[in-house]
Amino acid sequence: MQAKLAADAIPLTKKRNSWIRTIKKYKVMYALLFPALLYFAVFKYVPMAGIIIAFKNYNLALGLWDSPWVGFRNFTDFMNGVYFWDIMRNTIIISLYKLLFGFSAPIILALLLNEVYTQWFKKIVQTITYLPHFLSWVIVYGMMVALLAPGDGLFNMILKEAGVEPISFLTEPAWGRLLIILSEIWKDIGWGAILYLAALAGIDPSLYEAARIDGASKWRQLWHVTLPGIRGVMILMLILKLSHILDAGFDQIFMFANSFNQEKIDIIDTWVYREGLERLKIGLATAVGLFKAVIGFVLVLAANKLAKKFDGQIW
Repeated sequence: MQAKLAADAIPLTKKRNSWIRTIKKYKVMYALLFPALLYFAVFKYVPMAGIIIAFKNYNLALGLWDSPWVGFRNFTDFMNGVYFWDIMRNTIIISLYKLLFGFSAPIILALLLNEVYTQWFKKIVQTITYLPHFLSWVIVYGMMVALLAPGDGLFNMILKEAGVEPISFLTEPAWGRLLIILSEIWKDIGWGAILYLAALAGIDPSLYEAARIDGASKWRQLWHVTLPGIRGVMILMLILKLSHILDAGFDQIFMFANSFNQEKIDIIDTWVYREGLERLKIGLATAVGLFKAVIGFVLVLAANKLAKKFDGQIW
């Protein structure tokens, strides 16, 4: 019996010694990695203990552990609420629009910039397009007011001069979602294109030379060389975006929403803000956050599965 235990302990000892040797060999790399691991452990994983609030009628006076347990009542209250289908529909529609147009816009910009051979012009366009990324949504909304205000907005002043009735872009429900999508694209198209430009720079130029020798046109080169060269980055970015499919953008919606257009652009995050912080229904707000996280996790797994099936790459 003792001989058998000693024999079983030999592979474990070898694995432990191999692990120790690996750490010693790459100790500098592990030292650089340690602060990032510590950050995620402290600020990402430890707070997960707060998920228990989703199953309690949380009371600030009683605290986390003494608040009464209510099971799945917070989830059922959310799903049976009057506004559930309205905010779910708004969230999904806005998120899908952002995924469809916001995902493809940086790719198109990167492909266009990749065909520009005048370097100074290319750098100017890049700078102009990615600078809006650093503006807060407060500043962006202020710019929208200056341009689209019904009274003295620049665009409406032009319409008045042309004899056309002013349009209340910022309060009309019909314009709400369009402004959300367009402002999102304008703000992040340049920043998103940087990653694709880096991927395009990594494509072997000899592939283009071979395609030209074979008589491939620009469109054929794009389809058979360029797009396959950045396919991996595209799939990775799609997976990351799918994980946030229910995050339609709290900061942006919070700035653009008002009592006139709220019915069309009110989303889960803004509703949670009102319920959780204004009405102090913290248990309900936590339940909704957990609900979103589970859906995002499932979508990431599904997207990763499809990526492996159709592309053969493992992320």
